[in-house]
Amino acid sequence: MTAFTIASVHDEFGARLTGPDLKRPLTDALVEEIRDAIDAYSFLVFPGQHLQDDQQLALTRALGEPEANHVTLGTTGQVEHFHTIGNVMEDGTKYGNDHQRTVFQTGNNLWHSDSSFRSVPTFVSIMSAHEVPAQGGETEFVSGRAAYGRLPVDEQARLDPLVCIHDYVYSRSKVAPVSESHAASLPPVRQRLVRANPRTGARNIYIGSHAKEIEGWNHDESRVLLDALLAEATRPASIYRHPWQAGDLVIWDNRCLLHRGAGYDADAYRRRMRQTRVHGICNTMEEAVPPLAAE
Repeated sequence: MTAFTIASVHDEFGARLTGPDLKRPLTDALVEEIRDAIDAYSFLVFPGQHLQDDQQLALTRALGEPEANHVTLGTTGQVEHFHTIGNVMEDGTKYGNDHQRTVFQTGNNLWHSDSSFRSVPTFVSIMSAHEVPAQGGETEFVSGRAAYGRLPVDEQARLDPLVCIHDYVYSRSKVAPVSESHAASLPPVRQRLVRANPRTGARNIYIGSHAKEIEGWNHDESRVLLDALLAEATRPASIYRHPWQAGDLVIWDNRCLLHRGAGYDADAYRRRMRQTRVHGICNTMEEAVPPLAAE
């Protein structure tokens, strides 16, 4: 890494990168450094960037294929690459705590990996902060890689071959109804319980609110394991809570991180975040997982 000055944000993962202006055209070398930083740190915050939508989409495309917003695609069939996170409408007015969109977005307050419910899940999410609340509105992150590393070797070996069913309707129906067309566009999918970074071989557990059950196990047995793994991953000492500042540009690796919103008072404050996502390469069942060193 030569272009950026790097500072750690948490003992287990994450880095604050300062230096180049990401609003300017991106060189191949700079994009490769960002990719290396994603593999190394999983969570990257670039403060003071203030990217506009066209600049954010250019960065997204530099990292891979932009992913279609599943809500717009599933309800209207239209391809839209941005998600608006928060309570500020396009005309600048805001909606409050009781608005349908606010209620629906409370699903983001559950620990999850973006689009783990899609056959090909998200590689990275890219979030640009435009307006942030004076109180609340943080996002919390934990590392499934660090959680996997804390497990005994025999437990790692037990988990490695397991397959998990991820189901959007299962998770989101806990907070708000899912329309029939949206639900039909997102049937349950099979994903590896343990993934490996394709460039480094580092392993991680791949779980979250969309992870419904283990293939071949009954539901109760599945929940015992998945809930225990989630508790391990989200132990308080392992959580990084990001205090958003207007202008922050954050990239996080959905292959190995979980995140959740901390909530805020939508009646009192404005929050406007613009998010894009980079499409993954394949379904996790097609990913190669190298053997453990002890095997």
